[in-house]
Amino acid sequence: MADKLVYSGKSKDVYEITCGPNSGKYRLVFTDKATGYIDNGKVVFDPGRDVVVGEIPGKGAIACRFATHFFKLLQAKGIPSHYIDSPSANEMIVEPALPLSMEPEIASLPGTEPLANLEFTWRNNATGSFWRRYPFVKPCKNTNKVVEIWTKGDSDILITTEALRETGALTSNEIDYCVKLVQQIAAIVSEEFASKGLHVLDGKFELGRLRDGDGKIVIIDEISPDVLRVCNGYSPAANGDCSITCDCTTTACHNGKRSIKHKRQVAAADFTDIFL
Repeated sequence: MADKLVYSGKSKDVYEITCGPNSGKYRLVFTDKATGYIDNGKVVFDPGRDVVVGEIPGKGAIACRFATHFFKLLQAKGIPSHYIDSPSANEMIVEPALPLSMEPEIASLPGTEPLANLEFTWRNNATGSFWRRYPFVKPCKNTNKVVEIWTKGDSDILITTEALRETGALTSNEIDYCVKLVQQIAAIVSEEFASKGLHVLDGKFELGRLRDGDGKIVIIDEISPDVLRVCNGYSPAANGDCSITCDCTTTACHNGKRSIKHKRQVAAADFTDIFL
């Protein structure tokens, strides 16, 4: 019996295992699809973007090995996750987990829709959409792993912690737990990159409730090049701001749309093999 496709996403497909020793668990298949944007007709791959713009041969297998490294690292440090095993080059076996979601309170009303999932973005420095939303902030200002929460869908939407609490999507205790968990994992990931002479600008994680047991909230999905933005030019000042921003950061505003790029941002293909 073939495994059941549960979800097909921007970087991987999720299957429910229907037979064998892992029956009932999930199988993540990492694909070669990659997100980015089009610049003057040229495809630019960027893990900070949400639109799939092409494929990078072998990317799925690299992402799976990369994620395996970090999930095992979290295991060693006692950080809860859904990870079980990685039986092949681009496959990972995980515990089934339910996304942090919420059904419409009045589903019959036109225009209503469920909260499908939440994504937690954390930022060591002001860049990407953070800087585009807050252009009064110096690019690459130290933001102390500030956590932003987004509703996932066709268009990701920033949601405040107060809105999450008042709508009943999460309790205050759950929100506090999620933010601290994300910051804890972010610190581990950042330290691991720093040990290789690289700096993580920002990243994004997904959390979920384990389906079996007491529904504990853990990190799920992936820790891969698709969810991290890394540079090799960070030179911190005493307050943690990057001191060479003006040398390696380019900003622009055309037709009201701001952009920010880093000359020393490391392409995912160039930092993945250091952990393999």
